[in-house]
Amino acid sequence: MYNLTMTLLIIVSILIIIATMMQPQKQQDALNALSGGAVFSGQTKKRGFEAFMEKVTAVLLAIFFILALILAYLSTK
Repeated sequence: MYNLTMTLLIIVSILIIIATMMQPQKQQDALNALSGGAVFSGQTKKRGFEAFMEKVTAVLLAIFFILALILAYLSTK
């Protein structure tokens, strides 16, 4: 069980790296970087591929966290 969980954790961590690298980059100038960007430009809702990749990354991070907790529990036995 420990080896299976470790293998799943490694696979999920690789998928998190891939999902993070696939997310579109945002161009920010110095003013947006310092002020947080939402002060002058307003918050826009993410759509399409950007929203999908954000959800995929969040789900993968939740799975990673759960697998890490399971692995910590299994390592104490």
